[in-house]
Amino acid sequence: MDYDVIVIGGGPAGLMASIASAACGARVLLIDKGNKLGRKLAISGGGRCNVTNNMPIDELIRHIPGNGRFLYSAFSAFNNQDIISFFEKLGIQLKEEDHGRMFPVSNSAQSVVDALLAKVKSLHVCIRTNQPVQAVLFGENVQGVKTAEGEKITAPCVIVAVGGKSVPKTGSTGDGYAWAKAAGHTITDLYPTEVPLTSSEPFIRSKTLQGLALRDAAVTLVKPNGKPIQTHRWDLLFTHFGLSGPAVLRLSQFVVKALKTLKTDEVTVQIDALPNCHAEEIVQQLIRKAKSGRKRTIKNAWKGIVPERYLIFLCYQIGLSPDQSVYELSNEKVQQMAIMLKAFPVRVNGTLPIEKAFITGGGVSLKEIHPKTMESKIMPGLYFCGEIMDIHGYTGGYNITAAFVTGHTAGTAAAEKSRQ
Repeated sequence: MDYDVIVIGGGPAGLMASIASAACGARVLLIDKGNKLGRKLAISGGGRCNVTNNMPIDELIRHIPGNGRFLYSAFSAFNNQDIISFFEKLGIQLKEEDHGRMFPVSNSAQSVVDALLAKVKSLHVCIRTNQPVQAVLFGENVQGVKTAEGEKITAPCVIVAVGGKSVPKTGSTGDGYAWAKAAGHTITDLYPTEVPLTSSEPFIRSKTLQGLALRDAAVTLVKPNGKPIQTHRWDLLFTHFGLSGPAVLRLSQFVVKALKTLKTDEVTVQIDALPNCHAEEIVQQLIRKAKSGRKRTIKNAWKGIVPERYLIFLCYQIGLSPDQSVYELSNEKVQQMAIMLKAFPVRVNGTLPIEKAFITGGGVSLKEIHPKTMESKIMPGLYFCGEIMDIHGYTGGYNITAAFVTGHTAGTAAAEKSRQ
């Protein structure tokens, strides 16, 4: 045997798997088709790298709506607190920001990548870059890998950590699905998650609100009868093609599923710009502001309730000129404005493609993977970790946590098996 463990893919899951295996004494080869390791890590968190989330485990798993419960076993051995101490031992001091997100104090994703690479090298992991894998070799169990150049490298354990199909420029082009299928695995439907929504509403096409951000808005996907399906509250951004921002990215997987299950071309999301207030409170606030500004225009009287550009836009939506005097304001228009502020409807017809998504939904079926080891139930010696599996979370450090935790679990288990 050339190696004890071969890890394919140098993203967060693959780097952690290599470290965990080598730390257990295994002879490890880390092989990647790209020219450098950690490419997705280096651009994550807007270039700052959100390494994990500091929430309690149950809360954290709730933020991994794509099969997060599968991770309970793995978390019992290595969890988010272990990730934090792991990085601090590597000399990366972390700080907590809103929503429990953990970032390096340096605000540099590259510092995280460099620390991981230094650890990999210190454990004498053999690294091969610019080396595409053509196939994983199987007999009754795993035999090793064959490179694109035809070289066969043998090992009793192979860990597939090549990611999904999102952000292909980082090397995630879906290579691993074919290897999993060749071993007899099922691949569940792939779809984009954590992805901006598209809309052909006239105001989107005319770019009326392009670039406008609403802070701490609540965005709700509703059924055709108006009943809510899912709500997410965070920031929202209007774009030239539709809607983006953290609240929208979190809602996107539910939009994808609703379009499919309802067999429709469009669904509606409602934007609540003032989620802390009830509609009646907003009505009273609008009336109060109008009365205190007797000689002013509507635009000036209602200034500051929401960004001015959004306020003016909503005025026109209800047939109101923002330059009218408040004297001309009817109770009916006040009620209509309160409804618009609480539930402005936007018809959505889909999402950007999977390649533009942050995360891939779907993947290798978890029914065929042991949750305590990440080993295939079908092919002994084959392990999966990270985004290739049918696990996905919201943005905010949840996906990277799943990658590190499954990587650590697979790496430890593979080293143990190779010893046997």
